[in-house]
Amino acid sequence: MLSQKTIEIIKSTVPVLEVKGTEITSVFYKNLFTSHPELLNVFNHTNQQQGRQQTALANSVLAAAQNIDKLETILPVVKQIAQKHRSLLVKPEHYPIVGQHLLGAIKEVLGDAATDEIIGAWADAYGVIAQVFIDIEKDMYDQASSQVGGWSDFKEFKVIDKVKESDVISSFYLLPKDGSSVPSFLPGQYVTVRSQIPGEKYLANRQYSLSDVPGKEYFRISVKREAEDNKPLGKFSNYLHNEVNIGDLLEITAPAGDFTLNTEKNSDVVFISGGVGITPLISMAKSIAVSQPNRQTHFISASRNGNLQAFTNELNQLEEQLTNYNLSFVFENPSEEDLQNKNFKKQGFIDTEWLKNNIKANNTDFYLCGPVPFLKAIVSSLKELGITDSQIHYEFFGPSMSL
Repeated sequence: MLSQKTIEIIKSTVPVLEVKGTEITSVFYKNLFTSHPELLNVFNHTNQQQGRQQTALANSVLAAAQNIDKLETILPVVKQIAQKHRSLLVKPEHYPIVGQHLLGAIKEVLGDAATDEIIGAWADAYGVIAQVFIDIEKDMYDQASSQVGGWSDFKEFKVIDKVKESDVISSFYLLPKDGSSVPSFLPGQYVTVRSQIPGEKYLANRQYSLSDVPGKEYFRISVKREAEDNKPLGKFSNYLHNEVNIGDLLEITAPAGDFTLNTEKNSDVVFISGGVGITPLISMAKSIAVSQPNRQTHFISASRNGNLQAFTNELNQLEEQLTNYNLSFVFENPSEEDLQNKNFKKQGFIDTEWLKNNIKANNTDFYLCGPVPFLKAIVSSLKELGITDSQIHYEFFGPSMSL
């Protein structure tokens, strides 16, 4: 428990964290990797370069300060972060290292304003928060390793098939190298995939949604080749597309994540995906077809055009498995062929008016996944239509950002 004085001191730092938070976390990561370059084997370098990790950590530190007297209110966010930590094999021994450099970054950025009293209060607060993470993550590690087919650490999987799903997305079917079974997972969860990219000094880690239903003998991930103007952007995604083939090995951690389908409810479901955001949602929709075939399900998938639309056949096949199913393709720039698709419903973008005319708000849960601008637009439209926060569930690809 923290003393009232410590709580008051932490609260007093909220205004400066609102202004200096990202500067503090940027200094933190720079110093952390200078002192412990081995941690570059754990962190996503792209998120570092884009500043997303720095912003996400700054938001977390600010939330902790704002709620230091009622930390239970941010427990859902703590658990979400802990899922990512477990998937990346963050361990208890990492927390003192992080604490040392976080306190050092606060002192470096704030200078004389970071008095011994403030640093001492933050040291106490960090100790309490770190222990919460350690305890939650221990339970997650135990659960991942103790389930049927489960394991701890990274495990080698062999690529048994590679399938092109669209012009930019390919699926990789993965089977344990040791011949063991794969564990079940919750529809919407992800795995961390690790590999050594030729020419790179450090191992690369990326988290990809499992894009098929649980209960198969394999895992399937579906990866978008990140590029702009036909120039490769994402090193790892291009490595997978260009150099990883059937028979190759990838290291994987056990499934993780809390963006999952609630199968205990029988409410109507609307899935809304943007681009490769379809990957966790196709797993959810196919799982409904297996376990709740009478559940009212509407799948809305937005892409630039039909050539970039993944899983078209699988989405169409759900019509034969689900009693109450509606499929809508929304293409920004549809081709003549796209216009003839029976499930093509709109040209352009998903907007409030179209949603108003095509969805039912009452007793409906909405599951969303896609780029941040897409999520912002859809969430804004749903709220305009009176959809409550409890009905809206969404997933970020990468560190959580503020909508």
